[in-house]
Amino acid sequence: MISLLFKNKTVVLSVLLSILSGFVNAGNFKKTDTSAPKNNLLQYIDPTIGNVAQLLEPTQPAAYLPNQMIRVYPIRKDYLDDQIASFPLTIVSHRLGAVFGIQPTVREISVSNWNQKMPYDHDLEITRPWYYSTYLLNDEVTVEFSPGRKTGIYRFSFPQGENKSLLFSNYSNGASSFHFISASAISGMETWHGDVKIYMFGEFSSEGKTGFIENGQPKNDHDISGESVKAYINFPSNCKSVEFRYAISFISEHQAKDNYMHEINEKSFSKVKSDAEQKWSDLISQIHVEGGTASQRRSFYTALYRCSERMVNISEDSFYFSGYNGKINKDARAFYVDDWSWDTYLALHPLRMILHPSLEEDMLQSYVRMYEQSRWMPTFPVLFGDYACMNGFHSSIIFLDAYRKGLRNFDIQTAYEGIKKNAVSATLLPWRNGEKTVLDDFYRTHGYFPALPPGTKETVDQVHPFEKRQSVAVTLGASYDDWAASQLAKELGKMNDYELFYKWSRNYLNLWNKEQMFFLPKDDKGNWINIDPAFDGGQGGRDYFDENNGWTYMWQVQQDIPSLINLMNGKDAFETRLDKLFREDLGRSKYAFWSKFPDATALVGQFSMGNEPSFHIPYLYNYTNSPWKTQQKIRLLLDTWFKDDIFGIPGDEDGGGMSAFVVFSSMGFYPLTPGIPVYTIGSPVFSKVTISLENGKKFTVLAHHCSQINKYIQSGRFNGVQLKTPWFTHDQLMNGGTLELEMGPKPNKKWGVEGDGVVKNK
Repeated sequence: MISLLFKNKTVVLSVLLSILSGFVNAGNFKKTDTSAPKNNLLQYIDPTIGNVAQLLEPTQPAAYLPNQMIRVYPIRKDYLDDQIASFPLTIVSHRLGAVFGIQPTVREISVSNWNQKMPYDHDLEITRPWYYSTYLLNDEVTVEFSPGRKTGIYRFSFPQGENKSLLFSNYSNGASSFHFISASAISGMETWHGDVKIYMFGEFSSEGKTGFIENGQPKNDHDISGESVKAYINFPSNCKSVEFRYAISFISEHQAKDNYMHEINEKSFSKVKSDAEQKWSDLISQIHVEGGTASQRRSFYTALYRCSERMVNISEDSFYFSGYNGKINKDARAFYVDDWSWDTYLALHPLRMILHPSLEEDMLQSYVRMYEQSRWMPTFPVLFGDYACMNGFHSSIIFLDAYRKGLRNFDIQTAYEGIKKNAVSATLLPWRNGEKTVLDDFYRTHGYFPALPPGTKETVDQVHPFEKRQSVAVTLGASYDDWAASQLAKELGKMNDYELFYKWSRNYLNLWNKEQMFFLPKDDKGNWINIDPAFDGGQGGRDYFDENNGWTYMWQVQQDIPSLINLMNGKDAFETRLDKLFREDLGRSKYAFWSKFPDATALVGQFSMGNEPSFHIPYLYNYTNSPWKTQQKIRLLLDTWFKDDIFGIPGDEDGGGMSAFVVFSSMGFYPLTPGIPVYTIGSPVFSKVTISLENGKKFTVLAHHCSQINKYIQSGRFNGVQLKTPWFTHDQLMNGGTLELEMGPKPNKKWGVEGDGVVKNK
């Protein structure tokens, strides 16, 4: 991207833009330097940030409207891949697949065309949330796209020549079909993820000759069905460009056409694009920042954009398909899917509870509907149902957090019913759904998930052969989930349940080894299993931990930090242990470490910024006598690992999970314990942050003299009253409060140490 290579080099940039304008037909859209007009916040969004991963999954330069079905990006390996395989009509689920491939060609129709990769030039590519454009070098075709809610529009600008065609294909192996309704209209069906049927309807701006591939040869016709079907439409030689408007439905072909007629019929490309740009402008403008560097604003607003990728609204005219009962359901209220709560409960859901509480309520009611339809409360709800992934029932924490923050427009009684059923009847095994096993009975009787000594053959068939038991991670995660269930039971007056779940929430204590000062595994006889907590446990530490080692899981008691401090022998020892985390050597090469823990990226000592369980850890210094260390660490982590370039996301971003950490931390506060409606203070990177709240009020953070050097809090006030502790409440925020901080270049080691200021967890 030019904006990446020549940021703040306005002279060089203007020259290059003049050159490129002769080559790129981009709907009059030009790339802009970050020093462009300050009232245009959209200039700071760069979807290419993080498009090259350190080790695992990169971000994708997706074009979509906030929380809507249509999500599009070119199908390629990552930013370094100089060939595009095809363009989807939509990404169905975050990192779980696309449907309906489309690609242009200027070659005579042949089955080999569908396998022809399309080289492109990054400097001729434009990526914005509301618009995408690229120039295909071999065929000299410009491809443009702009999204709607259930619809999208492509524009293909062809060079002069005889052959100008669009090719259609599928990304799934199931039953599929294409039907050319006329010389300028098409419908189709693709079976995604085994049995979910997805439909499309679209119209071309020009008529063409239609056909498909039969027995490896092109055949002029109108219909084809089968598996992995291929269809095409060929346009006249005098056709310079073709627009393809389309709609997607998860209900029926008829509904796809209705979606088309209601939303995009006869809309021009420029209209679709300008409408999409306006929606992003409205959303991004909800948070206005002043100060900071252009790079920090780019990282911040790009993170905010990614926080609106999901969950997605799949309701269509008050109907929706649900993978939880396999039916078309009627509900006037919007139904949302595509959430990975192991990643999103930490910061993304809490961020939405501030910015879009009514949207969050709709999403939580969708969780309730899923429970009613499937009889299990989901944790990774996607279109086909609950995706058995990771461990824990962290949707329990999301419900508690929302309820305590005053969100009420969802069925909390039914939600609690589902939470309770998961807690007492569901298996805790990683990557498994359904009824409890003998290991779960053991856990609920003995208070910890039993582990196997190294080299021992698994004895329980239900244990995932790769994901293993994750005995320590499961015990710690279940303790937090049971704490959330206990607190919600107490809120609802269910005191017997409260006592049971609160007792279970203390189970993490059973795995604390006071000699080694780690949470460590035990076998089913209650004996400690002797391991190196920094490196043992197989791939990703999964025998005992999950994607991270014992240094990370040492801190996984967000719900009861005071007790964790006591386990570590008090505040001073707790602080020393935190210091050691950030300084401890790996004890081996990074090559050796990452061969076993590839998820634990962005290392600072044994701390891994690149994985979700670490997000809250640098804020734990606010529980010690040195809150200034939180300020120091947060700035270090943001400045080091979240740059505004293609490497700017240090781990799996997971559809907003990691970006929400950037949004919160850049503003200067963070929800350390979802479920306790309190925010802890870090170090704002901006001198002023103004959040326009849904209730019409504004929350403001003022950080006087804030700069890269002036990162330490000298003093604080909230609504003009002296603030001595690094905390404030959700109610204070939502009432339109003002957090005012004086910043300086050196720590004020006395600020923030008078009491803990925390809502107690019991």
